Amino acid sequence: MRPLLLAAAGLVLASPLAAQDAVRTERAAFRITAVAQGLDHPWGLAFLPHGRLLVTERPGRVRLVGSDGRVSAPLAGLPETVARGQGGMLDIALHPDFAQNGLVYLCQVQAGEGGFSSTLVRARFAEDRFEDTRTLFAAAPRATTGLHFGCRLVFGPDGMIYMGLGDRGRMERSQDLADHNGKLVRLTPEGGVPPDNPFVGRADARPEIWSFGHRNIQGLAVRPGTAQVWLHEHGPQGGDEVNLVKRGANYGWPRATHGVHYGGGQITPHTSLPGMEDPVHVWTPSIAPSGMAFYDGEAFPGWRGDILVGALRGRHLARLTLEGDRVVAEERIPTFGERIRDVRVGPDGRVYLLTDSSRGAIWRLDPA
Repeated sequence: MRPLLLAAAGLVLASPLAAQDAVRTERAAFRITAVAQGLDHPWGLAFLPHGRLLVTERPGRVRLVGSDGRVSAPLAGLPETVARGQGGMLDIALHPDFAQNGLVYLCQVQAGEGGFSSTLVRARFAEDRFEDTRTLFAAAPRATTGLHFGCRLVFGPDGMIYMGLGDRGRMERSQDLADHNGKLVRLTPEGGVPPDNPFVGRADARPEIWSFGHRNIQGLAVRPGTAQVWLHEHGPQGGDEVNLVKRGANYGWPRATHGVHYGGGQITPHTSLPGMEDPVHVWTPSIAPSGMAFYDGEAFPGWRGDILVGALRGRHLARLTLEGDRVVAEERIPTFGERIRDVRVGPDGRVYLLTDSSRGAIWRLDPA
C-alpha cells in the first residue's frame, strides 16, 4: 500500500514496513513495524479497545490512531496547552474502568497566575473529541521556566492515580514539602487527596505528595502482580536513577546524587545519605531515560518480568533484569538510532515505542 496523505491532519501515514532482518538480542528476536508515522514529538500512548490508540503530541495535540494506522485530526475539547521548552501535551492514561466510563487522564502544561505548571486533566472520550473536561490538579507553586515538568501518569492497584513531577530546574524545590515540584503525587480519580497519603494533616506539607527528592520523573510503572510503583528520573550530567517508590520516602535530590553539574562541578559530595532512599539502578553516563514498562506479555517470553526503558540520549531500548527488587543485569538493545520517548506493552504482548522528533512515529516490536 502506498503512503496515504491525510490532509486534514497534515500527516503522512505509512503502511507497516516490509519484512527485514531480525534484531537478535540476548533473550529475544524481533522485527520493527511502523504503526503510524509523521507525528510531531509524540509523548504518551494509551491503548483503546479494538486495536486503536490515543497518542499525545508535545505541541498540544491528541490524536486517534485507527487499527489500520490512520491518524485523525487533533481531537477537540481539551484546555489550551503551553508548549514551551520541555512542556506541552505530555502523558496520557485511561481510567481502569474505561470500558464503562470512557474517562481519559492527561498531563499537560497550563498557564496560570505566577507562570505555568503540570496539570492533571480528565475528559470523556467521544470518538472525534473530548467532552466533560475538567482540570483536577495543578502543581503549585507555578514557575516561568520551561524545564523539568515530569508529567508521567499511572493508575495503581489501589485505584489511585500517581503523577510524577519534575523540579522545574530549581533543585531545592525537591526537598520542600510545601512545593509539589520534584515529587510523586497521589490523587483519587476525582483529583482529591487520599486520606492515607503520608503528609495529610501536616501544615508544612502539600497533602498530595507521596514521595519526594526527585529531579525529573520521566518513567512510571506498576510491577505486575504487586502493589509496587517504580519510577525513573533524569539526573543532571550522569546519575539517571531507577527507584522503587516507598510511601513518604525521600529520594535524595539534590543532597545525594551520582550526577554532577552540566559541564562538570560537584553538586554534592554524597551519593547516599542516612534517611534517604538509594536508587535501585543508576546510569552514569546518562542515557536520558524516558518511558518505562514491565514486560508481562507472551510475545517475548525471555523478557517476562523485566523492565523496558527508552533512551533519549542513548537512542536505544534498555532491558533491566530483576531478582527480587534488585537490578542484576542490563542489556542495551539497538533499534533504529532515534530518541525513544515512550515504551508501552500492548494488549497483544507486543512492545510499542514512540520516537521523539518532528517526524516521530509509533513503532511496534514483533517477535521474529
